[in-house]
Amino acid sequence: MLLCFTAVTAQNLTFTATYGPFNYTDFDIFGPENSANMSTGVLQLTPNSAYLEGSSGMPLKNQVGRTLLKRPFTLSEPGYNKASDRVASFNSSFLFSVYPLGHNTTPGEGLAFIIAQPFKYWLPSKSFGQYLGLTNNNTDGDPAYSLVAIEFDNVKQEFDPDANHVGLNINSVRSHVTAPLTPLGIELAPDGEARFYNAWVQYDGVSKVIEVYIARQAEHDVETPSRPDTPVLISNLNLGEVLKYQYSYFGFSASTGNNVQLNSIFRWNLTVEHPPTPPWEMTPNHPTWQKTLLVVGFSLIVIGVVVTGYYYLYKKRSMAQFKSKILLLPGTQREFQFKDLKKATNNFNEKNKLGRGGFGVVYRGHLHDENLEVAVKWFSRETLKGEDDFLAELTIINRLRHKHLVRLLGWCHEEGKLLLVYDYMPNSSLDAHLFTKTPDSKPLSWDQRYNIISGVASALNYLHNEYNQKVVHRDLKASNIMLDSDFNARLGDFGLARVLDNEKTSYTEAAGVAGTLGYIAPECFFTGKATQQSDVYAFGVVLLEIVCGLRPGTWIDEFHCSLDWVWSLHREGRILEAVDERLGDEYVVEEAKKGLVLALACCHPIASERPRTQAIVHIISGLVPVPYVPPFKPDFLWPSMPAALVEDDISSLASTTEAKSFPTTHLGSGFTTQCTSRELYAGDNFKSV
Repeated sequence: MLLCFTAVTAQNLTFTATYGPFNYTDFDIFGPENSANMSTGVLQLTPNSAYLEGSSGMPLKNQVGRTLLKRPFTLSEPGYNKASDRVASFNSSFLFSVYPLGHNTTPGEGLAFIIAQPFKYWLPSKSFGQYLGLTNNNTDGDPAYSLVAIEFDNVKQEFDPDANHVGLNINSVRSHVTAPLTPLGIELAPDGEARFYNAWVQYDGVSKVIEVYIARQAEHDVETPSRPDTPVLISNLNLGEVLKYQYSYFGFSASTGNNVQLNSIFRWNLTVEHPPTPPWEMTPNHPTWQKTLLVVGFSLIVIGVVVTGYYYLYKKRSMAQFKSKILLLPGTQREFQFKDLKKATNNFNEKNKLGRGGFGVVYRGHLHDENLEVAVKWFSRETLKGEDDFLAELTIINRLRHKHLVRLLGWCHEEGKLLLVYDYMPNSSLDAHLFTKTPDSKPLSWDQRYNIISGVASALNYLHNEYNQKVVHRDLKASNIMLDSDFNARLGDFGLARVLDNEKTSYTEAAGVAGTLGYIAPECFFTGKATQQSDVYAFGVVLLEIVCGLRPGTWIDEFHCSLDWVWSLHREGRILEAVDERLGDEYVVEEAKKGLVLALACCHPIASERPRTQAIVHIISGLVPVPYVPPFKPDFLWPSMPAALVEDDISSLASTTEAKSFPTTHLGSGFTTQCTSRELYAGDNFKSV
């Protein structure tokens, strides 16, 4: 019985997940950067010539892509000394392929399985070619940029043993240990042939040893072969000494150089197990350790029985209280039975999965008795936090009524299961139409795009000004904008939305900044607060996505993001060059120019300079002109003076702290008033001007 209790305790410390096939619904789980893309079931780390060859948006040479799982892991905890450090164990297996592109069949450069860390884990600039998206000329070998990688390299550099090897990299592309693959009959990228390989990366946190295995697979859709008995690479590795920060992120990166190749991941299994803290130390020299074990074990059994009984009674009472909170909400929608939703979604079949995010999974369902298509959101966090998320979303959207908001049909709460039922949107989400660039995909027309812009602006104005309470959405992005059968926009996913008190202009999240990188306004990183103006910033980013057809993190020329690229075109009087090239000449010039300039105004680094949502609606409808936008992107100032969005605590800080001007490179920007030409700010830290 004690063993069962221990097993349950250890099980709670284990994370296991399987990913793939990959598609656009996984963008909320992963963080694709630069050329990385997920479509048609495959995670492509470098561009595919099928739709990017010759494109002015992204060439094939000197490209880099990285994708990290957004879930952070604590992989090491310090002990009293190095010997007592506790380090997590993990197993990672994935199916990948490397395929040379173009007439020149010489491949380049390679891909890597990586463990990166926060603050320094974003993709370094100019990390293409030999750097494999891991480091660049400035960061290579710097322990401050903590990372561990297993590289699959098929180009020989001066520091490589050959052009077909696997290597263990620690803070550098110069491998700590390498192993040739040719003697094993493995060639990563043979001429004119796509081969598929399974790789297993296993790390034992107790012995602090990492092992890498690799085996060929005939096709990507056949059964996975058994793991070989002998590792191709084995090495000692103390993650606790390498990883300097608390949190780490797993993922993949790849690059091309003068030669090009398609680097793809087809599926990925990841298990991370952190060893439980031993409650005592047992040594053979201790004369009573067996007696101590018996006493402690019996005590744990008694405590376990008592706690289990108390938990059952507490859970039963709390469920009743939680349900009463729902029923007390004004205008509460229909209560669904779980069995009906289970039937509607065919037992929540994977084939009916529409997407998933931080709060849960969304399934398509059909209520047969009513002949009604629905979307069922199942909240995944079976904790008090999960109930808070559920109640927060239900509380806000319960009374919202607007033609451009996804309509809530009802809810379900049975035995700890938390579900919300929405109208089904047959045309999926906006990002699926903007960023799925395949030969068979049809781009949204300009009329459809402008209608979507108008609809989203109307919905946001309703939340900010027309509803009887002020609501901030906090997670406005293309994947949260759904499209109905007529391609009308419906703003959804109110999991992060919050109501503002009448006397306040902002909402503070105790856990820190909420939202999605690329859409978060720069001031939020300092205040931790969401405001109507931070929603306006996110709307500006979405507006650029709709007009340009590019994700916010897309690198163009030397610019880190599409926002800076559009600022530069605006300065040079060439802003219409930012319009999605798939539209050709089939767009309204004045509307496109208006949309791009309005997007820049909404993304103004200073929150108080951004237009209000009511003005945005009038601008889009043509009632008022677009506000003046300077040719140079203004600096981000903090503390902001004056600051309508900050409260008295920030004002007191401003009285004792000199306002500083920061180039916004690290907030998704690099084009400032100091840049008189297309040059990126190259500093690694914020600096006052």
